[in-house]
Amino acid sequence: MTSSAPAVSREPFGALADGSTVDRYTLTGPGIRVRVLTFGGIVQTLEVPDRDGATANVVLGFPEVSGYERTGPYFGAIVGRYANRIANGRFALDGRTHEVPVNDGPNSLHGGERGFDKRVWAAEPLPDGVRLSYTSAYGEEGYPGTLHTTVAYTLPGDGTLRIEYTATAEAATVLNLTNHSYFNLAGEGSGDVLGHRVQIDADHYTPVDSGAIPTGEIAPVAGTPLDFTSPHALGERIRDDHPQLLIPHGYDHNFVLTDRDPAAPTRAARVVEPSTGRVLEVRTTEPGVQLYTANFLDGSLVGTGGRAYRQGDALCLETQHFPDSPNRPEFPSTVLRPGERFASTTEFAFSTEPA
Repeated sequence: MTSSAPAVSREPFGALADGSTVDRYTLTGPGIRVRVLTFGGIVQTLEVPDRDGATANVVLGFPEVSGYERTGPYFGAIVGRYANRIANGRFALDGRTHEVPVNDGPNSLHGGERGFDKRVWAAEPLPDGVRLSYTSAYGEEGYPGTLHTTVAYTLPGDGTLRIEYTATAEAATVLNLTNHSYFNLAGEGSGDVLGHRVQIDADHYTPVDSGAIPTGEIAPVAGTPLDFTSPHALGERIRDDHPQLLIPHGYDHNFVLTDRDPAAPTRAARVVEPSTGRVLEVRTTEPGVQLYTANFLDGSLVGTGGRAYRQGDALCLETQHFPDSPNRPEFPSTVLRPGERFASTTEFAFSTEPA
């Protein structure tokens, strides 16, 4: 990871149950190495140094493709067509009701039973990364409109992974894309992330009901354990007796970001791991970010480093439009129509700070 120019390589990474082959691309640049699978566009590993120069993988994942195929935590994956939840697996568009698979209680989650995370993407190497593409047919998982999507993972320098999403549709549809990497800045499999200090540039969030669906309110974070406008350790308030923490068993909330620029990524969040000095800054053009504290990992999954993953062993910062937006006209629209081009950029920028 010492070369000044990014390097890109490809290797086979096994096959799926149906015989489809999967490749792994390794992107290496100054201060960062990222491995991306063509299955699900999954970020399998992401290696960065600590304050002393010791390198570690800081994302959760599996050592073999079979782990990703048979389980559903969405480790490192591209999530779509609709990231997060759609209430009751149903939405109306242009006067017609569409039903999508229900896979999270009464609701649809992360694109349905076989979303973008369970598809093999075509890959094209770039000088500083890889561009993935996938065409989702009309009616796939119940969604209208054939959708053409590209996702480019690149290393622009300074320990940053940039993710650029683009999409066009042949008929009106809804779209919400994100990357679902689970971060542990102390190192994958090293334990919980309750000591990570998190700051989120959001004065408001979208409260949820008992089914984790937004109520429609955009509420201030002030005076609640969801106030991360200044840095707080995740474990500081995660066990507070607050209804919004009791519903999802921790943090699993959409934050309404301030000072958005749809043309350039703006800081959404900053995370510091005190023992290693690793810092993650998340920048995005999206209006929201979901903070999730891996509330449903239960020790039954063993990751790349041979350690079991338990509740709170990682945090996700999923840049996105808001959950259930197709049923919430008061939220920013997620409708994509023919002739329009969806474009979104998110950056995960890594650095260190002294002790």
